[in-house]
Amino acid sequence: MKKTIKMATLLVAAATMLAACGGDGFKRTENGLMYKFETKNSNGQQVQDGDVLVGEMTIRFDTVQIFSNAGHPDRILQAQRSFDGDLYEGMMMMHVGDKATFAIEADTMAKFLQPNQMPPFYEPGKGMKIYYEIDLQDIVTHDEIMAEQNNFMKEMQERQQNEPDEIAAYVAKNNITAKPDNNGLYIIVKKKGNGAKVAAGRTVSMNYTGRLLDGTMFDSSVESDAKDGGIYQAGRQYEPLTYTVGQMSLIRGWENGVMGQPEGTKLQLIIPSALGYGPQGANTIPPYSPLVFDIEIVSVK
Repeated sequence: MKKTIKMATLLVAAATMLAACGGDGFKRTENGLMYKFETKNSNGQQVQDGDVLVGEMTIRFDTVQIFSNAGHPDRILQAQRSFDGDLYEGMMMMHVGDKATFAIEADTMAKFLQPNQMPPFYEPGKGMKIYYEIDLQDIVTHDEIMAEQNNFMKEMQERQQNEPDEIAAYVAKNNITAKPDNNGLYIIVKKKGNGAKVAAGRTVSMNYTGRLLDGTMFDSSVESDAKDGGIYQAGRQYEPLTYTVGQMSLIRGWENGVMGQPEGTKLQLIIPSALGYGPQGANTIPPYSPLVFDIEIVSVK
């Protein structure tokens, strides 16, 4: 009888342990976050509120991988709370040098997200989980982040303030005699065409090459220019850009500069950032960057 009671007690204890650990090596916080550490470096720098984690992370929705930067460590997460039992709780447990996996019930996550933010294969009530595998290699502190943001804002203000002088210096250096319009756009006609004019509703084809004021090329529809500028992409089809005026969104400087120009015209546009990509920039174009476009209007239909 005693042996039977002892065996029953062991089974209850084992069941309790399995429930606490999820049966797969995971432990559970009071808020329900499941966690498992592969490597624990308690002597390393610990994550604090607002810090940004640097390292490698893989995210799985059950068995489906939905993100990974394995082999390419980068800034991956900022320690900010969303709800009790969220990933924030796990991040606050980590030190530099730790490797850990955290799991959140998908049904719990779904309560705090819009329906379209969950993967299409998510099925409520099926016990699905979202796993975060994190290899923490460094930390950028909240104070360092704030300093970066302040420096960035200062740099952006300086770029904005210096832009008129940079354009003026470019115009003087290149002996440009054309005058800007009221918006600061320079339209320099190199060759005047005599065909149909660019107008709303007409279909136009144009070759173009875009550069920054320092000569750095960022795009071109001309293969030879792209090769000379070091931006050639194998497999890209280099041909004139064709679009219907008014039905394709282009930067305002381009649209204003080519409007009314006849087929066959070759021109250069110096576009202030307010008519270009402004304070946000684009791809390799920094914020508050004036642009220089060489354009050939191949056809107007």
